Amino acid sequence: MEVTEKSSGKVSAEITVKIGKEDYQESVDKAIRSYAQKAVIPGFRKGKAPKAMIQKMVGKSILIDEINKLVSEKLYNYIKEKNMGVLGEPLPSENQKSIDFDTQDEFEFSFDVALAPEINLTLGKDDKIDFYDITVDDDMVNRQIEALRNRFGKQEECDTVTDDNDIIKCKFTELDADGAHKEGGITVESGMISPRHIKNADEKKKFDGASKGDKIVFNPAAASDGNETELAAMLHIKKEEAKEMKSDFEAEVLSVLAFKQAEVDQQLFDNAFGKDTVKDEAGFRAKVKEMLAGQIAPESDYKFALDARKYIEDKVGEIEFADAILKRWLKFNDTEGKIESVDEEYGKMLPDLKWQLIKEQLVKAGNVTVDRKDVEEVAKKTTKLQFAQYGMTNVPDDLLQKYADDMLKDSKAARNMSERAIEEKIISYIKDNVSLVKKEIALDDFYKMFENK
Repeated sequence: MEVTEKSSGKVSAEITVKIGKEDYQESVDKAIRSYAQKAVIPGFRKGKAPKAMIQKMVGKSILIDEINKLVSEKLYNYIKEKNMGVLGEPLPSENQKSIDFDTQDEFEFSFDVALAPEINLTLGKDDKIDFYDITVDDDMVNRQIEALRNRFGKQEECDTVTDDNDIIKCKFTELDADGAHKEGGITVESGMISPRHIKNADEKKKFDGASKGDKIVFNPAAASDGNETELAAMLHIKKEEAKEMKSDFEAEVLSVLAFKQAEVDQQLFDNAFGKDTVKDEAGFRAKVKEMLAGQIAPESDYKFALDARKYIEDKVGEIEFADAILKRWLKFNDTEGKIESVDEEYGKMLPDLKWQLIKEQLVKAGNVTVDRKDVEEVAKKTTKLQFAQYGMTNVPDDLLQKYADDMLKDSKAARNMSERAIEEKIISYIKDNVSLVKKEIALDDFYKMFENK
């Protein structure tokens, strides 16, 4: 057996595997014996068919399978031993000699491989990359405090409607054409309606300042603007019945539920950040500002990652790839025929391929490694941000750990968190090794940089 390699370009090579009968015959004979022991052939007991018959039936297919396995093993072992940076997969060479398994004992298989180009990259303090510090202003703090007051507010029963968001508990009674209670009509003992959801301005006005004990004549069909789903829910009837419902109703106001924001006091401080973490309003505002800064920090890092990628790609310059082989590889793997244009698909693939090779260089330069703890920390940060989106800023660490553990049970999620952990360490390495040109920027101005991109 012989494995040889010859260059076919700056970033491509041809690997040839030569094998003789002595390399594969033993494994072929063993495979035929194994098949014969299991074969059930009419006229013979199991495993007793003549060897010549078995050879005639499956000998060639077994020969081809065993040779393919042997060649594949030797090819990939060679690539591994030589530490060759192969992009994609080795492909049967366009220079492959014809093979006749019926007459040949010795075989020669050639493969084209696309090699990873060499990238020379060094980073130092002479490399300057912008880093945007997003300022947390008073307006942002005020908006967040309002959000917290709403989150920890509660519904309180009162006598009069004072706000569109109030919920009015009513007894709904269907009326006849004369405005009297309709005999056998619909009655809803515990109905609810909110001015905010009434679509018709005239109907909505009827509930302005409504008080407990008031009896208001309104038209549910008009109030819901003919929405059968809303009308059915309001009157506790089927959607099919709602299609025909045009009657006026009497709404007897039983009570009014008004939403009351939480007061800016110790109870709000404790609910938002844990018991006695904050003692006064000044400390509360400072804690809110700190929380917002933590929430938007990933935005700054994301922008830096984009800018750093562009800077480094520009510094590396054009990279030569084995275009023809990689396009063949794309086409070869498109078994379902989804790729309409190989050239177009290849053009989409190149930027990510280039960045992947650069990242590999950065991983080596920064000796970047990740372990289970790193992956868990990324999963916990992801979970913490998800909770923060719903205003839950005081999540215990043991709960974050539980959610992270559950997330990482999914192999796809675990792989994604691992990749993100590597990305974070790469960005950290870049930050440590270049000069950051820090720029303060308001949040709105920061987001404007992403418009039309």
